Amino acid sequence: MVLLGLVNANYQFLLVDFGTNGRISDGGVLQNTTFFEKLLNEELNIPFADNIEGSSKQLPYVFVCDDAFPLRTDMLKPFRQSHLDCYEKKIFNYRLSRARRIVENAFGILANRFRVFHTQINIEPKKIEKIVMASCALHNFLIINSATSYAPQKCFYQEDIANGSITTLGYNVENSNMHSLDRRNSGNIANSAKQVRENFMNYFCNEGTVPWQNKFIA
Repeated sequence: MVLLGLVNANYQFLLVDFGTNGRISDGGVLQNTTFFEKLLNEELNIPFADNIEGSSKQLPYVFVCDDAFPLRTDMLKPFRQSHLDCYEKKIFNYRLSRARRIVENAFGILANRFRVFHTQINIEPKKIEKIVMASCALHNFLIINSATSYAPQKCFYQEDIANGSITTLGYNVENSNMHSLDRRNSGNIANSAKQVRENFMNYFCNEGTVPWQNKFIA
């Protein structure tokens, strides 16, 4: 079974879709979710492209994804390791992974605070869905109302911007029975999606640069 979650900057689940069979092909996992249906039907109230602070350029609002998802004009994913042939692509991957760590932190906290995710759940699928949904709802409640005790600082990835190093968080999904989706095959990617990614890449390397980013790329 697949748990697909949309997480905001405060580690809260905005949307949770659970139930797709994990044996479905990588492209089919997303396409079989309510989230993707609403995305295609423009029912998610995503704002239009807007001007970026400090720049005259417009960039679209996008979902930050990992390599299990397709590259779309509304979904950003990293460049493959084999394609990191320039400084700009490495910077883009670092900045994207930095944003994506919010999602990894949220799933890590969920998996480690609700120990049911540390073992195989041998009950009816409908009951599993109720457990998963209830856990996500409780996670949101606790993040909002008891963040200090529910998600202390040790839960999160820590960046040392002076040395360019990242400390792995204490709570992570590797210690649970949750597993990431397999990497998606590249397939045919629309030129418009490639252009959106390049626009973000150029922004991160110019107007949107941060002083420490060079320390985090090899």
